[in-house]
Amino acid sequence: MRDISLDVCALAPPEPMQRVLEALGAMAPRRRLAVLIEREPLPLYRILDRRGYRHCITRRPDLRYDLLIWRAA
Repeated sequence: MRDISLDVCALAPPEPMQRVLEALGAMAPRRRLAVLIEREPLPLYRILDRRGYRHCITRRPDLRYDLLIWRAA
């Protein structure tokens, strides 16, 4: 499974969420979206759940977050 990378660190809300949702809409099946983001995207989690996506988030030492999103099987 290959990951698609998306860095939304320099963007102001709500643009990071918009970019993530656009990328997911264009993503081929069996791919994952790896997002680098400056804050934990709490409002995004419910949207992902409703749309059938799973996610995993990890806080980095530099206080940014790595968010991995994939379609639930």
